[in-house]
Amino acid sequence: MNKLNSILAIAFLAVTFTACKKDNEEPIIVVPPSDGSTITLSGKTAESNYANIVYADLSTDKQSSVDRKSFNIGLTSDSKFRVVLNASYQTTAVATSKTDIATVTLADPGTAVNLNHDLTDPLTVALTDYWDGDITKTAFAEVAATDADNKVYLISFEGNKDKDKWFKIKVTRSGSGYKLQYARLGETTIKTLDVPKNADYNLVFVSLESNKIVQAEPVKTAWDFSWSYSTYNSGLGSPYWFQDFISVNNLAGVSAAEVVVTSTLTYATFAETNLTGLTFLTTKDAIGSKWRVTTGTGIKTDRFYIVKDSAGNYYKLRFVSMGVGSDGGERGKPVFEYKLVKKG
Repeated sequence: MNKLNSILAIAFLAVTFTACKKDNEEPIIVVPPSDGSTITLSGKTAESNYANIVYADLSTDKQSSVDRKSFNIGLTSDSKFRVVLNASYQTTAVATSKTDIATVTLADPGTAVNLNHDLTDPLTVALTDYWDGDITKTAFAEVAATDADNKVYLISFEGNKDKDKWFKIKVTRSGSGYKLQYARLGETTIKTLDVPKNADYNLVFVSLESNKIVQAEPVKTAWDFSWSYSTYNSGLGSPYWFQDFISVNNLAGVSAAEVVVTSTLTYATFAETNLTGLTFLTTKDAIGSKWRVTTGTGIKTDRFYIVKDSAGNYYKLRFVSMGVGSDGGERGKPVFEYKLVKKG
């Protein structure tokens, strides 16, 4: 490359990656989306094959993980006031008939509900958030503007199925955020926690066990889907605890479409022209459990997925292994590959 070409190349890069700035503002670096890669998710620890929730961001080739038991609930940061259960912690909840948390005790009639899910009873689906991620189909009703209209709820989770270990909790609005009152069901001292919303995130997470706000998910524009242990449909209409569940970041506008392999259309041959006619689902379980089985080949090789991220980038994605059947992988460390099909 001669000197003139070198100068032109440097100038081109400067224009591409640095936006114009005003006065003393810092330059804005514009990073193009990843062209694709192969990632092994770190869901496994020495203690468990499904210890973590792992978040993947295709456009940056990044993953991040959090202990699946590090929080109990999430609170929406948008204009709504909703409470979300930690599905990866086997969390269930039910409303009591009371609005005064101090009056809810072990003897309260509401404690007659069995918060241990029953695989054979479709009615137990009301104790969990619905698995399609519809924010209006949660175990908690939307938090009302009037404090007296908000019921006290009982919450149970993995390892805390005995009633005296349940939590009782009342969630109310506090300005633009939330106020939490909670305690173990057998306790009389009520804890209080104010939780502000954060517009950079879908949800603000809280651990009732450690009495604090927890950083769990990445910022809402920095992940496309997560892999985790989760609540799903048993097939009988009741909740079922499911390993290797893929949750699409639907609250941030991410969607996915399934493509079935044919003699003329494969993962390798799929191109931008093939996007036409695909049906993109905006539900949390758009991929869900459809990508694998626990016998035979493990990974379903007859299908792959197209993921449209929140920036409008389209990626084709296929799973390579997950450590079941004959796929040759390691359980808790699923492997997938992806390729940019269309830039947003």
